[in-house]
Amino acid sequence: MTIPPDFSLESYNYDLPEDRIAQEPADRRDGSKLLVLDREADSLTPVDFTSLADHLPKNALLVANNSRVIPARIFGMKPTGGKCEFLLLTPLPLLEPEERDGWQTARAEGLLRASKTPKPGTTITFSDDFRLVAQEAGHFGRWQVELQWKGDLTALFQEMGHLPLPPYIRRPDTDADRERYQTTYSDKGKTGSVAAPTAGLHFTPALRQELSDRGFEWAEVTLYVGYGTFSPVRCEDIRQHQMHHEYIEVPRATVEAIQKAKAEGRPVIAVGTTSARTLEGMFRECGEIQEFQGETDIFIYPGYEFNVIDGILTNFHLPESSLIIMISALAGRQTVLSAYEFALNNSFRFFSYGDAMLIR
Repeated sequence: MTIPPDFSLESYNYDLPEDRIAQEPADRRDGSKLLVLDREADSLTPVDFTSLADHLPKNALLVANNSRVIPARIFGMKPTGGKCEFLLLTPLPLLEPEERDGWQTARAEGLLRASKTPKPGTTITFSDDFRLVAQEAGHFGRWQVELQWKGDLTALFQEMGHLPLPPYIRRPDTDADRERYQTTYSDKGKTGSVAAPTAGLHFTPALRQELSDRGFEWAEVTLYVGYGTFSPVRCEDIRQHQMHHEYIEVPRATVEAIQKAKAEGRPVIAVGTTSARTLEGMFRECGEIQEFQGETDIFIYPGYEFNVIDGILTNFHLPESSLIIMISALAGRQTVLSAYEFALNNSFRFFSYGDAMLIR
């Protein structure tokens, strides 16, 4: 049986030269390009990101993800002396610590990598104040572990950890990434993402101020970006794909801002796919726009009817990824692929440190 093109994974493929994947951020945060996709006018307009305010729908409400990336990748040692790498996947605010024998302990999930896979019960030591016990192996290198630490766990990760740059950035993380792979508005109380909400990386405080001065409202949600964001869609028929779970929060102030915008006929623009997933995931769970805390595994693909957002500001996404499928649900698959072809022909840079696209 033939799979309709909108549901066929291979229909979301495109040729991307390796040198178009941004390995470094632009010289300035707001120094990237912006491709404006106007669905009503059926037009594509390349501009500078600094001119965003000129291209947003009038009086739009922008909703951004304020989660903060943690240096979640740390290196430790097994009792044998063998090296072991651990990538924490559980957001720190979701841990439930207990005290035992002078140590704080908490169950967590993470990726463990070593030349020889550790056995359940193996202790991995990172410092005198931080260790873990490997408990149960899962799929694709995932492990259930017990973290054991003294002092402040966030500070321990900040001191010893490395930023988990996406796998397509083929270089070690640097001190510069600590600033640039983080939005300027990220909330330290929302530390726990293992990937940045990258559409927000382009915003400077000055640009935020200009948007405010020109009548654009700003609201925030939280989605702790998990490693699953890099997981490929493996089903030939995308309708069979099972999306990963991520924890989201939609606070009361954001709900009120959205309800006010809707009542006044003003568009809601998601800053990034994570904000879009959060808002649409909230609506799916609640059946209406309301305050929410919990998990979502919403998978948005063509045929989906958007209930909250009217447009999106986003970066360019991997071929055959759940993210290019999501924006195809909003703008149409052929329209998105044509926009990507235009971007490639006009020297746009792709992925996390790359340029942006506004779908309005």
